[in-house]
Amino acid sequence: MTYCLNPSCQSPQNPDGTKFCLSCGTKLLLRDRYRGIKPLGQGGFGKTFLAVDEDKPSHPYCVIKQFLPQTQSTQNLQKAAELFNQEAVRLDELGQHLQIPELLAYFSQEKQQYLVQEFIQGRNLAQELATKGTFDEAQVRAILKDLLPVLQFVHQHQVIHRDIKPENIISRSESNVRTGGVKGQLVLVDFGAAKLATGTALARTGTVIGSAGYAAPEQAIGRAVFASDLYSLGVTCINLLTQMHPFDLFDTSEGVWVWRDVLSSPVSDALSRILDKMIASPVNQRYPSAAEVMSDLQVPMPVRLARKPPQPVKPAKYVKPQPVAKQYSSKIEQELQELRSEFLESPTPQKPAQKPAAASSGNQPKSPSQIDLELEEIKSQFLGNGD
Repeated sequence: MTYCLNPSCQSPQNPDGTKFCLSCGTKLLLRDRYRGIKPLGQGGFGKTFLAVDEDKPSHPYCVIKQFLPQTQSTQNLQKAAELFNQEAVRLDELGQHLQIPELLAYFSQEKQQYLVQEFIQGRNLAQELATKGTFDEAQVRAILKDLLPVLQFVHQHQVIHRDIKPENIISRSESNVRTGGVKGQLVLVDFGAAKLATGTALARTGTVIGSAGYAAPEQAIGRAVFASDLYSLGVTCINLLTQMHPFDLFDTSEGVWVWRDVLSSPVSDALSRILDKMIASPVNQRYPSAAEVMSDLQVPMPVRLARKPPQPVKPAKYVKPQPVAKQYSSKIEQELQELRSEFLESPTPQKPAQKPAAASSGNQPKSPSQIDLELEEIKSQFLGNGD
């Protein structure tokens, strides 16, 4: 199927091999090599079409972007034409990066301007979100680690993208041997709103461009800076975490983001702080560069360790209590022997002879057997019965 790119054509679809549109007579091949297949979408500045490059043996896919602004104002038309031309210039400068579409051609034909760029096979993050649901922390960290170096590259070339959102981030569904693109790699597309950030341009209020909800406050008044792209990327992340539009994640009465209150899965404090700093409204409270965000992301993601189940407490082994006096049995034996010696008036080896206590009382001395019996009774009171 060949698609006619004439905006006024009433029946744009044509059979393969047709050189001129059967409905309007328009030449179907652009530059005698690019053949449109089907429309992909339409924006404020024009339409995009899936196409093939018939000048190459493999007939690779490409994207044709046709300048077709919706505005009728002469001033706005001039501005739109300027931006369309700027997109071609930016892609020519930046398209050598693997994660930015390569510019293949830029020309005019039959009073229409066309831009041809590399086709990225895959789905954008808005489509992934609609299909698979909310992203988790690991996925958002992977997105940041994949895209922040791209933004750093773009900003180093003094360019501000100005329209970062889920729809403009495509995940490659297959590798591209020719360009070196890798499956799963994220690609930043649509540089139609990109702006050259010279010192003079940054100091001057310009055209208000961006997507509602994703554009930073300063960008909304035409004063975009590099940190404006970081703001948009941060808002993109909280949209992916919550599957809610940014307008629904900001409390206008309090002037604060409330995205944490609607999370379907927990996010670490470390990532929360990074995202909060990316989407801070005052520019001076936001990250000034992609490199600083990447630095904070280097901190390892916290690992939630599973707790060990509590171990049963083993009961202490019962030990039969012993009479306290048994701990001192040898000492008691010694003292009893000394006492017996005093009664019998025979000194012990440890002490000199002393007068028997019984003599001082005037009582008759007791026999040895009687003394031994009494001492045994005393001993049993201290040491127990031996059980």
